[in-house]
Amino acid sequence: MTPDAENERRYARLIEELEAEFPRMRLVKKCDSRLHRVIHHALAVVTLGGMRTYLDGYQTTIGRTIYVTADWDERDALERYCTLRHEAVHLRQFRRFTLPGMAFLYLFLPLPLGVAYFRSRFEMEAYEESIRAAAEVYGAEHPRRASYREHVVKQFTGPSYGWMWPFRRAVERWYDGVLASLPAAEAN
Repeated sequence: MTPDAENERRYARLIEELEAEFPRMRLVKKCDSRLHRVIHHALAVVTLGGMRTYLDGYQTTIGRTIYVTADWDERDALERYCTLRHEAVHLRQFRRFTLPGMAFLYLFLPLPLGVAYFRSRFEMEAYEESIRAAAEVYGAEHPRRASYREHVVKQFTGPSYGWMWPFRRAVERWYDGVLASLPAAEAN
């Protein structure tokens, strides 16, 4: 079996596992959702233009639906696998906190922008899974790369999630703690 075929199988197995855990789960293209087109424009406004890639750069889970970018099916199978591992955390959070509970905590407490404690906690749990998945499929060195670390840190401290936790050192300590829990990278 070719590596590409094996990667597609890994992704397909994860889909099957998630469908077994969440029988009503579905993947929907974000661009086909009027709600997400409205959210896209609202985010561009409230972040003063800082978040302009919501529709084509981010997957979003609401309830049991994972809204994916238009290019989802063309993305590399390992990238889709890692992303779904992240989104699966959100599916479990919605199951635990309910749709109204998640919406209230994620969007409003304590603030919608700047210091969004619950949003940052929910995303830390999901990004921890992203980091673990990246180490699993790309190797333990991958999430230790400066560019990967910076990308994740910026998700918390930048406009993508509304500066949800702008305390860079705290985010870096969290990230380093996640790395410390992973198997060590092999020396070259």
